[in-house]
Amino acid sequence: MAPVRGSKKRKKTEKKPEENAYGSGSSERDGPLDWWDELLRRINGIQCPSKGVDKFESVFKISRKTFDYICSLVKEDMMAKSAHFVFANGKSLSLCDQVAVALRRLSSGDSLVTIGDLFGVNHSTVSQVTWRFVESMEERGLHHLQWPSTEAEMTEIKSKFEKIRGFPNCCGVIDTTHITMCLPASDPAGNVWLDHEKNHSMILQTVVDADMKFRDIVTGWPGKMKDWLVFQNSNFYKLSDKGERLNGKKVEISKGLEIREYIIGDSGFPLLPYLVIPYEGKDLPESKIEFNKRHSATRMVAQRALARLKDTWRIIHGVMWRPDKHRLPRIILVCCLLHNIAIDMEDEVQDALSLSSNHDSGYHQEICGTTDVDGVNLRDKLALYLSARLPP
Repeated sequence: MAPVRGSKKRKKTEKKPEENAYGSGSSERDGPLDWWDELLRRINGIQCPSKGVDKFESVFKISRKTFDYICSLVKEDMMAKSAHFVFANGKSLSLCDQVAVALRRLSSGDSLVTIGDLFGVNHSTVSQVTWRFVESMEERGLHHLQWPSTEAEMTEIKSKFEKIRGFPNCCGVIDTTHITMCLPASDPAGNVWLDHEKNHSMILQTVVDADMKFRDIVTGWPGKMKDWLVFQNSNFYKLSDKGERLNGKKVEISKGLEIREYIIGDSGFPLLPYLVIPYEGKDLPESKIEFNKRHSATRMVAQRALARLKDTWRIIHGVMWRPDKHRLPRIILVCCLLHNIAIDMEDEVQDALSLSSNHDSGYHQEICGTTDVDGVNLRDKLALYLSARLPP
């Protein structure tokens, strides 16, 4: 994964916990066995049944299994100095309480005051607990956002992409979205963040696999940066350009005709030897029309991933009120990590969500227009190959 702009390296040595190493209520300090019941009574102010699974999932947008796993990741950091985190009644927040506060803040996007009133804590406690959670997750959960490290893993990704609309040897889809912000008129640097749709925003660029999992992200750049400039400043671009990424086995699609590894993207990106974009223009031949249809359908994976990211972790959905622009990239990263964790945990709550593809409402397609001759050749090979295949 490319570095996140604004991230801060922590020197603490990571102790990677094993999955399901922690279950809520595992010790008195972590929280009582009926932690969720107590929290639900606190939220609703009424007596609740012993099991509130549906309510739990609606509050946090993840399953209890995923919640417990996240607790296991951050336990050491969150419980290090937690005595000063207390409810209004003076009772200390358990590990579960702290993770619940942070996840509710990230998943709802509600204000600190609203979250504080919901849980019965001071709004400053919500802020401190959430930030401690973000700091812990960006270290402890980073292994959930990595470029495939084995040939077997990459082979599986390619196979899944080929099953979507027939693209052979495809390793991912690249796309960008804007995290919009409301900045004060007095901010002297405000114009830097003003994008082409006249919104203040920060860019998130992602490379997504066929399971809608983020494999590489770049964030922190101002919204006025063009998609292709963000890409050309990314570590992904540098590695691919030097032949250190997307350099796996070629695939023979017909006798004497080979296809290298590549990713696909929209017309906001350049056409490169390893990045394939759609054909532009009117009155295209049938082979190119067919290519564009398949290309568009395959790109939908990234659009749906970004839409789900924003729908689930709504702190980055809509317009953020005067965010700390140094902390925001780290919050975005952690939202991406949580998105991936839900996929890795095979979270059924996430599977039940609708698959929207609208992640940048009101934004229009920008055209890069840069082409590379090797990229042209790769795209033409793919177009001829796909046009010869029967419709899926």
